[in-house]
Amino acid sequence: MSSETSTPVSTGPIERRTIDMVPEDERHGSPSSQFTLWFGANMQITAVVDGALAVVFGAEAMAAIVGLLIGNILGGIVMALHSAQGPRLGLPQMISSRVQFGVKGAALPLLLVILMYLGFAATGTVLSGQAINLMFGFSAPAAGIVIFGALTALVAVVGYRLIHTVGRISTVIGILGFGYLAWQLGHQYDVASAFGQKPFTWASFLTAVALSAGWQMTFAPYVADYSRYLPSKTSTAATFWTTFGGSVISAQLAMTFGALVAALGANFVKNQVGFLGELAGPLAVVIYLVIVTGKLTVNCLNAYGGFMTMLTTVSAFSDRRQFSPAVRLAYILGFVLVTVLVALLASANFLSTFKNFVLLLLTVFVPWSAVNLVDYYLISKEKVDIPALYDSRGRYGAYNGVALFSYILGIVVQIPFINQAMYEGPLAKAMGGADISWIVSLAVTSLVYYPLAARTMNVPRQMIYPAPDPADGPPDTLPGYDGSLAHTRHAG
Repeated sequence: MSSETSTPVSTGPIERRTIDMVPEDERHGSPSSQFTLWFGANMQITAVVDGALAVVFGAEAMAAIVGLLIGNILGGIVMALHSAQGPRLGLPQMISSRVQFGVKGAALPLLLVILMYLGFAATGTVLSGQAINLMFGFSAPAAGIVIFGALTALVAVVGYRLIHTVGRISTVIGILGFGYLAWQLGHQYDVASAFGQKPFTWASFLTAVALSAGWQMTFAPYVADYSRYLPSKTSTAATFWTTFGGSVISAQLAMTFGALVAALGANFVKNQVGFLGELAGPLAVVIYLVIVTGKLTVNCLNAYGGFMTMLTTVSAFSDRRQFSPAVRLAYILGFVLVTVLVALLASANFLSTFKNFVLLLLTVFVPWSAVNLVDYYLISKEKVDIPALYDSRGRYGAYNGVALFSYILGIVVQIPFINQAMYEGPLAKAMGGADISWIVSLAVTSLVYYPLAARTMNVPRQMIYPAPDPADGPPDTLPGYDGSLAHTRHAG
């Protein structure tokens, strides 16, 4: 059997698994790893910007903080429900979405997902490059960008274990660094004056909710990628709450800091790295390290998620379930190289425009989440035919018309309600700029998909795991494997 279809158990430091199911003998870790990973990924400078934008877009500081909290909680619930699928299935998030959309149909949103990863990774590389240049006194902007790109590639290539290690380090550094910045803010500014500057409006409040909810749901397409190595007996509740707690707490802390900074009139949004360095005073170099560490965590998620998404797309049309380490390496390096090139060649205006476009693409993830979660928890009820996910002629077929119809409808119904930099819908204008598009999409997509899918989905009677591959060890190391043919049968 070629290395393109199977791979031996990974015994070295570099991860070998790609889009295939992780066997039980390679499972490891505890749910606490989800807390530190998502805490580190959210305690970073771009989350601060997201919070500042709530005030820039018109919200009073306290209303912005409350709105951001509500959005983080609501979006965090969606995001953590995706994470809880990881230990049960042992699969990358976008592979598991083939249950709903079909093996080839699941590729529809994947190209937009890749573009989102690229956009966020490029803007993060620019910010981290600035911080590295300030740390070491480099005058050429390219120096910091290239160094950060190399760090991102290194961590993403080593893979899952190192990404979680970076998350733990980033959590500690982020708490200390932003704790110090908060203390400095209180000493250099009259924080109490940030409140009560503007009247409360529902439009600006709902915008704050949308900003943080959208932030959390951005993680949905790849969050299970980082819980899929947990032992299959890990409880759903433990995975949910550790992911939810890490992501929501850290995002809310960073966004609250950003809202206060913006309300105090600080010149942060236009000069993010420079402002934090000035605020830190004598510890500016340390804060630059905090910025780089936080962005490294989330940029590695983007690079890792980017290559996994590309492999998922390619495999949909070849029925492959594994790729060789060389292919894995090539995809990661290729993604990071494009990220660095975009960061090097793009002007500040282009990056801003591109990021706004990427944020607009978030409209494609809300209905995707609705379809995935409704099916997994209410229709399939955690019963999946895993071998069929790699066979377009199997149980799930090439395309699922019900899921694709519901998904596209969920995008279309958002258009009148969207209020973003690149487009404002007529109903959003009529509501004074309030953006409730994501709420409308979640509701409509779920209500349309559930009754249709309940009548048409071919749900297996129990979980069906792949037959053991000799390269993966003895059969009893596979979760749920008992040697029966049921584990490879695609029919109900």
